Amino acid sequence: MSATVDFLAADLGASNGRVLLGKWDGTRFALEDLHRFQNGPVTVLGRLYWDVLSLWSEVKAGMARYAAAPHGALAGIGIDTWGVDFGLLDRAGRLLGNPVHYRDARTSGMIERVFSVVPKAELFDLTGIQFLELNTLFQLYSMRALDDPQLDSARTLLLMPDLFHYWLSGEQVAEYTIASTTQMLLARDRRWATKLLDRLDLPAGLLPRIVQPGTVVGPLLAQVAEETGVPAGTPVVASAGHDTGSAVAAIPGLDERSVYLSSGTWSLMGIEVPEPIINAKMLELNFTNEGGVDGTIRLLKNISGLWLLQESRRQWEREGHTFTWEGLLAEAQKATPFRSIINSDAPDFNTPPAMVDAIRAFCRRTNQPEPQTPGEVVRCCLESLALRYRWVVEALEEILTSAGRTGGRHLDTIRVVGGGSQNRLLNQFTADACGRTVVTGPVEAAAMGVIMMQAVATGHLSSVADGRAAIAASIRQEVFEPQPHPGWDEAYARFLRVIG
Repeated sequence: MSATVDFLAADLGASNGRVLLGKWDGTRFALEDLHRFQNGPVTVLGRLYWDVLSLWSEVKAGMARYAAAPHGALAGIGIDTWGVDFGLLDRAGRLLGNPVHYRDARTSGMIERVFSVVPKAELFDLTGIQFLELNTLFQLYSMRALDDPQLDSARTLLLMPDLFHYWLSGEQVAEYTIASTTQMLLARDRRWATKLLDRLDLPAGLLPRIVQPGTVVGPLLAQVAEETGVPAGTPVVASAGHDTGSAVAAIPGLDERSVYLSSGTWSLMGIEVPEPIINAKMLELNFTNEGGVDGTIRLLKNISGLWLLQESRRQWEREGHTFTWEGLLAEAQKATPFRSIINSDAPDFNTPPAMVDAIRAFCRRTNQPEPQTPGEVVRCCLESLALRYRWVVEALEEILTSAGRTGGRHLDTIRVVGGGSQNRLLNQFTADACGRTVVTGPVEAAAMGVIMMQAVATGHLSSVADGRAAIAASIRQEVFEPQPHPGWDEAYARFLRVIG
C-alpha cells in the first residue's frame, strides 16, 4: 500500500491524557503528538469525581488540532481509558452526573457486603476477576447500599471509553475488553452476568450490547465534525477500550514464554491465554482474567506501580522542592541498595495525604530503616516494585502449572510497555530481581494499540499478528539482561515477610 492513511487515538490515563495521530504507510506506523493535558480527581463535598466534560473538551481540542493542519486521509478515531469507572445516562441519553473516581471511599466495606449475598468463591467462579474494591460491581452495589438516586433514574451505563464512543458517534455499546474489568461479565461465556446482578438487586437492563475490539461503532456525528473540523462520517472504532487491553495488543513478540508489563500509574503484569483460567490457585492469589484482543484473555495482576513515585514527587513539590525524574533516578542509583522494602499494594498507599510520610510509617511499623532522602525513597519504591514483579512472575508459573498449561513452558522474557518503560533503572532492577530478560517498547503502547486495532477494523491490516509485526518494525526496543547480585535473593525473602 503506497498511500499513507491517518488514524486518531485519544489515550486517557488516570493522571493525564493525550490525542495522537498515527500514520500508516503500509509497512510502519509513525506517531505524532497532537495534544496533551492533565487528568485527575476533583473533590466535591468529600467525594472524588472525574471531570469528564473537561476531558471531552480536551479530546475535541486534539481533534481540532488535527483538522487545522494538512494531513492525509483520516481512516478512523478510537479511544482508550482506564478501567472500571462509568457514566450513567438518563432515558434521553443525557449524563446524570460526573463519573465517580475509582479511589473514592464509597466502596469501603462493599466487598464483604456482596460476599454476604454471593459467596466469594462463587463470584470468582462466575466472573474470573480479582477482588478490588474499585471494581464496577462494588461501585454499583455501593450506590444501591447508599440509596443513590442516580441508580433508579439511569437507563444506560457506559464505561468510560464507551461514553466517549457515544459522544462521538451517538451509538451506545460496551466494548468487550473494558466490560471485562467490571466483575459483571461471565468470564467463560463472555456475556453479562444478568442473574448475578439480579441477586444483588442491581439493574442489569442498564448494560448495553457487547461488541468485540476492532468493531466500527458508527460514523462520527455531524455536530462533532462541525465543532472540530474532522470529516463527518469518519469511522469511530471501538479498538480495545481498556488501556491495558490496547497496550497488550501493541506488544511485539508477545508469545507463550513472555510476560507483559504495562507500566504506568498502575503496573499490569500478566500473560496472554486463549481461555480464562478459573481455579483455586487463581482465587488464592487474587489474579484476574480480563478480555484481550483477537479472542484472547489477559491473565494478570494489578500492581500499584509508579503511583508511589508520582505521589512522593507531589509531596516534595508541595513542600517547595522541585525534582526532575532524571535527578531523582540519579539519586536513587547512588542510594544504598536493599535498605528498606515495602509492599506497594498495601492499603497504606491507596490514598495517603502524604506518600513519603506513608512510606516512612510503613517502614517504622515493619522495623526497617526509614528512607530519609529523596534518593532513598525512590530506591525503596523501585526495588520494592521489582520484587513485586518477581512475585507475580513466579505466581504466574504456579497458575499455569495448576491449570495443566505448562508443557515445559518457562516465562523467560518480560516485555515492558507504557511510560514506565522509559525508567531504565527500574527496567534493570526488574531484570535483576526476576532473573529474566527485559525488553522494552513501545512507550505509547496504549495509543499504538488503539491505532493498530483501527487499522485492522478498517481493513488496512489483515490481523493483530500482522499489526504487532508492523509495530516491531516501527519502534526501537531496548534489552536489559539480568546482572546477578546476591542481594536480590535476600531482599526477596524479606519482601515475602513484609507482604505476609
